[in-house]
Amino acid sequence: MGSAGVQIVCVALGVLGLIGGIVCCAIPRWKVSSFTGQNIVTAQETEEGLWMTCVVQSTGQQQCKSYESLLVLPSNLQASRAMTIISCMVTSLAILILFAGADFTTCVENEDIKPKISLVAGIALLVSGLLLIIPVSWSAHNVISNFYNPLVAQKMELGTCIFIGWAAGVLLILAGGLLMCFSRAKSGSSGGTAKYYSNSASAPAANKNYV
Repeated sequence: MGSAGVQIVCVALGVLGLIGGIVCCAIPRWKVSSFTGQNIVTAQETEEGLWMTCVVQSTGQQQCKSYESLLVLPSNLQASRAMTIISCMVTSLAILILFAGADFTTCVENEDIKPKISLVAGIALLVSGLLLIIPVSWSAHNVISNFYNPLVAQKMELGTCIFIGWAAGVLLILAGGLLMCFSRAKSGSSGGTAKYYSNSASAPAANKNYV
């Protein structure tokens, strides 16, 4: 697969990772209530996300309430908000940079600068993937720790957004790694090319002057 083909694949991976990050940021499915223990109540289900908490009735009716104040939120939730938003912003910027420096576009006409632009886009995608995996893993660790804590009355389980965040982060890291590898290989192979010219053609002409 050529460099342009790899860049197209990386754009597709970046778009999928961006969609996954937006889903994790918007949908309140980071934690869901667990129906375990002696008191099993299946009439309603509690769902918690970055911005709101929802209660879903067995009839399908859903009631959501946004968090009232930012200052009363736990530190892990505040950090998860910030890192998820920054991850989506960095991913969007990286995709635009990749489009500008890709081989299948003509935004940049200088062929020597395109590998460097692709390298910058790859680093940005790698960073955005880490920024998405860190809050998701942090939240998953807290959910699992509270689940096995006997002092916690309300048990919660991992929601759908946790798994979507892991998948999106892996896609972004994979796209960033591919871009970094192929852009470095291209820049290394294209740089420092030397041309040698033979003087054999001018040798007979020089010998004729001495005849």
